[in-house]
Amino acid sequence: MRTSEYVSIGHPDKIADFISEYILDRILEQDPNARYALEVQIKDNHVTLGGEITTKANISAEKWVKEAVEEIGYTKKYSEKWGKENTICSDDLEVRSLISAQSSDIAQGVDIDGWGDQGIFFGYAENNPDTNYMPLDYFLAKDLNNLLYSKAKKGIGGLDIKTQITLDDEDMVDEIIVAIPVKDGRELAKIRDIVDKWAGKQNITPTTVTVINGTGKYIKHSSMGDCGTTGRKLAVDFYGGNSPIGGGCPWTKDGTKADLALNVISRFLALNELKVSTHPYKHICETKISCCIGKSDIIYSYAIKDKYGQILEKNTERAYASPREVIEQFELRNPKFASICKNGLFGVTDTKHIWEL
Repeated sequence: MRTSEYVSIGHPDKIADFISEYILDRILEQDPNARYALEVQIKDNHVTLGGEITTKANISAEKWVKEAVEEIGYTKKYSEKWGKENTICSDDLEVRSLISAQSSDIAQGVDIDGWGDQGIFFGYAENNPDTNYMPLDYFLAKDLNNLLYSKAKKGIGGLDIKTQITLDDEDMVDEIIVAIPVKDGRELAKIRDIVDKWAGKQNITPTTVTVINGTGKYIKHSSMGDCGTTGRKLAVDFYGGNSPIGGGCPWTKDGTKADLALNVISRFLALNELKVSTHPYKHICETKISCCIGKSDIIYSYAIKDKYGQILEKNTERAYASPREVIEQFELRNPKFASICKNGLFGVTDTKHIWEL
């Protein structure tokens, strides 16, 4: 059996990710060559920004934080529905900035076209175009979450949503778990109807279990119910429960950082190796990259496996991966990261990122 979860952009950890990406976009609009590594934490109405930014851009941190949170949907109207004790409002946020320039020790390596960090990075692709080559359990958890978030934006349920799907060994849906803020029994009934109709279109069984709000009550949410921190939902950002996770958070970095660029390359190469393989039993491709700070060469390996995990093809090699060329190929200086954060790093359904082609 395999399980994956997905969380909406209204979840406190994803609020933090989105704020960082929104600020990155505003900086890239002014300075495409900015160096950026900004962590965000949000608790109640307090937002702390901490990290390193080297840029010529004029930074309007508080303004941008409030704009980002409002775009997610935490508006005055939303706050009036739920009460200020139960959710946040963009107007009420207080922002503290703890930002310095990138270390000159790191910059000297990046300036000569080396990676801004060392680390290991994993890619994954599954041979199923219907799921955008993502794991089925992950795809379904995300699909249900996106549906509920779209309903919440229209006033049915709250924005802080988690979904979780478990498949049995025949890829039938064994369990559906949903956590979504609801005001009362009437709204809960609407949510249950939405989930049941969605489930009716999937491969469920007579014993499929559906749980909505396992504690029986879920009203206090967003950072009023849970502190949000960047990079704390990496399994959601990558491949659910189906692959190792390497590197760090892709959402808080510019393209010179391996945490963004080499994770993108790992997925791109997994897709490519899977599509060009002619093995009749190919099912998944897993890739792995390792790099050194200040250097442009990498160690790259991949494995094509069947549905039982048996290796059908594999290879390891040293390769040259210029950060400058990677940034240009994948357009990592363009201000597009808030949109990518909102829609998902990989396996996008409603808009294609260049690395999904």
